[in-house]
Amino acid sequence: MEQWKKNLIVLWFGQFLVMSGMTMITPFLTLYLQFDLGLSDPHEIGVWAGLIFAGNFVTAFIFQPIWGKVSDRYGRKVMLLRSGFGMAVVMVLMGFATTPWHLLLLRMLNGTISGFNPASIALVSTNTPKDKMGFAMGTLQSGAMAGTILGPFIGGLLADAVGYRPIFYITGALLFIASLLALFIVKETFDLAKAARRAQASVLEGLKKVSRIQPLMALFAVTFLIQFANMSPMTLIPLYVQELHHSTANLAFLAGFVSAVTGISNLISSPLLGRLSDRIGAERVLAVSLIGSALAFIPQALADTVWQLILARFGLGIFLGGLIPAVNALIRKYTPDGMESRAYSFNSSTLSLGNMIGPITGGALSGYIGIHGLFLLSGGMMLLNGAWVWHSLLRKKRPDTEKRANE
Repeated sequence: MEQWKKNLIVLWFGQFLVMSGMTMITPFLTLYLQFDLGLSDPHEIGVWAGLIFAGNFVTAFIFQPIWGKVSDRYGRKVMLLRSGFGMAVVMVLMGFATTPWHLLLLRMLNGTISGFNPASIALVSTNTPKDKMGFAMGTLQSGAMAGTILGPFIGGLLADAVGYRPIFYITGALLFIASLLALFIVKETFDLAKAARRAQASVLEGLKKVSRIQPLMALFAVTFLIQFANMSPMTLIPLYVQELHHSTANLAFLAGFVSAVTGISNLISSPLLGRLSDRIGAERVLAVSLIGSALAFIPQALADTVWQLILARFGLGIFLGGLIPAVNALIRKYTPDGMESRAYSFNSSTLSLGNMIGPITGGALSGYIGIHGLFLLSGGMMLLNGAWVWHSLLRKKRPDTEKRANE
């Protein structure tokens, strides 16, 4: 097997575990706070749950660009090993938490040392043949997206089977195994001496340099808007399922399945749409996927039964499979050599920002427009996003990115 394929298989497994580990606590976090950490007041539980869930993304947003700079200097494999083994240890420690403060600080520490995903993307993008880039990005993203969406479902099942604390130990052990596989199997072509000779800009200087490349800034904005639109109705879906189901029987399973079905279709479509982008261009796949995602939000708002909602969410997942992989392929296309990790880390920060702001904004707006309105709002944002991509990436001539970056 070619080395780039070995890298892709191992890092797919790592991406899935990292993202599922970050989201696995969602279904039982409030119960963990109540039954294991001793909280009883519902308002207090809600406040702590929000802080703990967001804490990971706050520190990840801040530190991703820093790790991106280090990665461009010392290599991507070193960064993903640092992050993988570090998160394995932190995840196990979460199972020993005795107060909400312990859990909050550990989630923030987890975000601080994170960086596995952008390092994986940068490593794959710089060690994969160019004519296979779309397929590789799509396959890699399918692992991350499947982990993000299936994580809560798996967490809910494990909580019923083994309790809350063992989930952290199991996740930590799996992260450790994934990091070991990366240590022994993943290889990268990285010229350490050449990187040492290259002038290393600070994080702010790197941001200024990247900001001169208009397509990259457009792609960062697209990533934020995609994540914002996806996450804003996410926390309210269980309530929507309850409204459609008209019963408490199998409610937890149905709520988990509604979230999981999007991950299943995404898992199927990401490699296929990635391969298509190698043939017709990532810009076209991105624009069509955004429009398709926008249209897929409409039947979710109009659903009368849970099964109609499940079918609509399955359709959404198919189009979501073409979004982030196309963005990642285009970032590699427009980024000057030697700044790949920096560009992917900035993009990862915008993704974390969407993860933070989306659920908060969705919760705030739900009292005024309801979850039906949130679905339509998300669809409208996706549609505007598609128009923006068409204008900024498809209609304009591709700029000479290195010339712009060095001006």
